[in-house]
Amino acid sequence: MAKIILTHEVTGLGAPGDIVEVKDGYARNYLVPRSLATPWTKGAEKNVSAIRRARKTREIATLDDAKAVRDSLQANPVTVSAKAGESGRLFGAVTTAEIAAAIKAAGAPAVDKRKIEVAQAIKSTGDYTVHVRLHPEVSAAVTVKVVAI
Repeated sequence: MAKIILTHEVTGLGAPGDIVEVKDGYARNYLVPRSLATPWTKGAEKNVSAIRRARKTREIATLDDAKAVRDSLQANPVTVSAKAGESGRLFGAVTTAEIAAAIKAAGAPAVDKRKIEVAQAIKSTGDYTVHVRLHPEVSAAVTVKVVAI
């Protein structure tokens, strides 16, 4: 088992700054090469507090704030425009970064693209529902309307 420090959120494993133990191959072949984690050392453990402070500034502070943001996101659908063919099929797919930019452009608070969960790749025009994790206890279902340019 390898002891690592997460630098980014990994679904099902932990949040940035968490010290976790995972199998050697998972750490060596997946987490560390993708810069999702760093190997644990005494010196690196000192940096954990800096990672946690940075995470706190980006997070929504309280449960009430998260619920207010959730209500505003669920009330207003978000529109994303993308290039599409005549049949409505997109050239490529709508990414979580594009959805995050559309949420911010709609006047809602900025949402980290890593907190957006898309069930299946969005590859055609229409209405879709994506989930945004705002707080460990609060998640918002956002309606995304994909329109052709």
